[in-house]
Amino acid sequence: MKNLAKLAGVAAVLFAQSAYAQQAAPASPNAQPAPVAATPANDPAYTYKTLRLNRAAFDALLGKPEQLLVLDVRRPDELTKVGGFPAYLSIQTADIQRSLSFIPHDRLIVTVSNRAHRAGAVGDLLAGYGYHVVGAIGVLDYQDEGGVLTKIAPPPPKAAQAPGSQTAAQ
Repeated sequence: MKNLAKLAGVAAVLFAQSAYAQQAAPASPNAQPAPVAATPANDPAYTYKTLRLNRAAFDALLGKPEQLLVLDVRRPDELTKVGGFPAYLSIQTADIQRSLSFIPHDRLIVTVSNRAHRAGAVGDLLAGYGYHVVGAIGVLDYQDEGGVLTKIAPPPPKAAQAPGSQTAAQ
């Protein structure tokens, strides 16, 4: 039964990618072509087993948030500079193996990086540990395909406290 549910999830992703490819075709000869999703065919550097998702496939997965974990593996400066998705778990690539206990086994996982390469590598790693990784996506690819990212503002810097001064809480 568990394999059947996983197979259904993968089928939904592939269906969404197929639907996106059909929608991406220009309506007339004068129409601008839609951005092409990065695939192993047009991005030979993506050599991971983890399926590389396009915007339509990712949006379809977002339709069932209770089943999904979006795992962003980028650095904090990348999150604030580029933006990201509104809800995610942030664990940097270098910290994944030390943080496995924080990643739930009962969710479908989509890994996220800027152009999906780090996300693909982390997806392969997690799949090797038995996690249900359904794909990897790049936020810049998502944005190139018309998706809207959420800008994340860094917290304001804390005011420096003069040496020897005491706070009201003490």
